[in-house]
This record gives sequence, structure tokens and C-alpha cells, in this order.
Amino acid sequence: MADTITAIQPSVTRKTLRIAVGILFFMAGLCFSSWASRIATIQQTMGLTDAALGAVLFSLPVGLMLSLPFSGWVITKIGSKKLLLSAILVYGGCLISLGLAQNTFQLIICLVCFGFSSNAVNISVNTQAVAAEGMYDKPIMASFHGLWSMAGFTGAGIGTVMIANRIDPFRHFILVLVILAVGVAAASRYLYDDAGAPKNNEAASVSLREKLRLIVPLLTLGSIAFCSMICEGAMFDWSVVYFKKVVDAPIALQGAGFTAFMFTMAGGRFIADWFAHRFGLKRTLQVSGSLTASGLLVAIIFPYFYTAMAGFLLVGAGVSSVVPMVYSAAGRSKTMSAGVALAAVSTIGFIGFLVGPPVIGFIAGLATLRASFAFIAVMGISVVVLSTRAKL
Repeated sequence: MADTITAIQPSVTRKTLRIAVGILFFMAGLCFSSWASRIATIQQTMGLTDAALGAVLFSLPVGLMLSLPFSGWVITKIGSKKLLLSAILVYGGCLISLGLAQNTFQLIICLVCFGFSSNAVNISVNTQAVAAEGMYDKPIMASFHGLWSMAGFTGAGIGTVMIANRIDPFRHFILVLVILAVGVAAASRYLYDDAGAPKNNEAASVSLREKLRLIVPLLTLGSIAFCSMICEGAMFDWSVVYFKKVVDAPIALQGAGFTAFMFTMAGGRFIADWFAHRFGLKRTLQVSGSLTASGLLVAIIFPYFYTAMAGFLLVGAGVSSVVPMVYSAAGRSKTMSAGVALAAVSTIGFIGFLVGPPVIGFIAGLATLRASFAFIAVMGISVVVLSTRAKL
């Protein structure tokens, strides 16, 4: 891979490509977290109830799902570099439109477009990350996702400053777009242009039965991502509620569990590459699922502030490496291009992210919130079982 890239683009070294891809991961994370930091402001401005806001926010995953087949198709036509550079600028433009929305209908349309461009960025930037990882003799995918998580903290910090100074979302998002444009300009020259790269035709010469056999690992990877992203989605939506209703934390500390989860999820991604290089993909996924399940069981069995905090720290560490490792493995598929393989695996995984929160609510309604968190623990155990049985 390294020789191929440098032969096509002599100016793109593994260091410059890694920096360029890292910049764009950070920009993508900054864009998303900037929107997330102003949701409450937009809710108040538009006078939306919590139920109405929940319905409006469902527009984002709708846009993501609509984008999945499109992104997988277009990346094979124009390559991940062109898709990434165009999609991330559209992503920033959609962020601006969210600041300009004047009513609920406009906000819904803007969120669908925001989700659509977000997924196009996700698939293309991860395809670039696979190319960068191919130039190294060790895994580096998780470190890119760590930069995305760091951008989340940065975006939240900027949003806090903007809110404190009563700066409206539109002007806030203009600043983010400027930062985004500078980052894109700095990185664009050093991305890998795979539009003219040789296509992977290995699967063309094998029988249908053999093709199906070779696709099974992708389905397994997608299933692992599905289980882990159920956990991740549930933690995003329900961790604060758990600390409020089960842990009975004071109002000022009800977000502490989510913060603990996010902290170790970000930090874990910077050591996941080292761990995977030393112990292998299968062991990394096994440990990740075990940490997720163990952390949730601690929080369920001992629903007190400090024990729940410890449990949520373990959950964050557990989910941190699963998606980056799965994406890395999918990008090395021998049956289809990296972009198409990533689109397929991310489709299966993202379904888990969508269904997780409502399933937790359904189980909590039938039983208790602690029982619903036990279901998430089962998903962590499923990651262990699937990764143990899979040929990775």
C-alpha cells in the first residue's frame, strides 16, 4: 500500500497522509459537536417541548440512513478524496443552515441534510484512514477516532463559551465553518486520491458460493458493530437518566456518568491501536466487550454514585475501540472496495445505534431502567461471543 500511494502521489508520505486524515477527523467531530452544543438553545428559541424535540432529532438518523447507499455507490465512482472534500464542506454548510432555521419544518429538512452529509463524511474519511493505516505496519485507526472524540470536547467547550456570551447559533456556526474551511484547505493536498487506483477484482474470479463465504466476515464485523453501537447509543441517550432516576445523583452531578463514559471512550481510542498491535484484533474485541459488560453490571448491581461512575468509566473504555477496529478490518476486505465494505458494515452497525435507545425505553417501561441496562450488558457479552467465534 505504501509503495502504491507514493508511486501515484510522491508528495503524499505516510506522515503527511496521517496528519491530513487526522485533521479531517477532528473537523468532522468539531462540526457535529458544535451542533450538539446548541440543541438546547435551538429548542428554547423554537419553543419545542421535549417530545417535539425528540421527534425533530429523529431527522438526523433518517438523513444518515438515506446517505448509506448513496455514499457507498458514489465513492466507487469518484473516490474517497473527492467525496470527502465535497461532503465535509457541505456538512459545514448544513451546520450553518441549522443556525438559520426559523421553524420546525425548516429544522427537520436541515437535519436530514446534515445527517446525509455527515454519513458521507464518515464513510469517506474512514476510507482515507484505511489507506493511511496501510502505510504502517501497525494499527492506527483508533487514534483517528480519538481525534474525533477530542473534537467533541473542543466543540462542547466552544459552545459553552458562545452560550455564556449570548452569541446566537448562526454566528457560532459561521466561526466553526471558517475553522473547517482552514482545516480542509490545509489537508486537501495531502489526501490519497484513490479515484484512479486499481480496483479490487479478486472476487470477480470466484464462484458465487465462494463469494458468499468471503462476505460472511463482513456480516460478522457488522454484527459486532451492531451490538457495540447499541451500547454506545444507549449510553448517549440514557446515562444521564440513569444517574437521575436510579443513582439518584444531585442535579449538578447527573451528567457525571456521561462525562466519565465520554472521557474513557476518548482516551481508550489512543491506546487501542497499541493494544491491537500487541494482542491482535480478536483479543482487543474480546477485552472491549468484557469491559462493557463488566462496567454495566457494576453500575446495575451497585447503583451508587461512585460505583456507577466506575462502571461507566469501564463502559467507555469498552466501546472505545470496537468501531475503529471493525472499520479497520472492513477496510481490508478482499471481496469489495474499502468504501463499499465500510458502507456495508456501518449500515449494520448504525441500525444498532438507532434501535438501542428506543429498546432501552421499551424494556424500562415493561420492567425497570436497571433491567434495560442489563440488556446492554448482554450486548457487551455478545461482542465477546461473536469475536471469539469469528475468523478475524
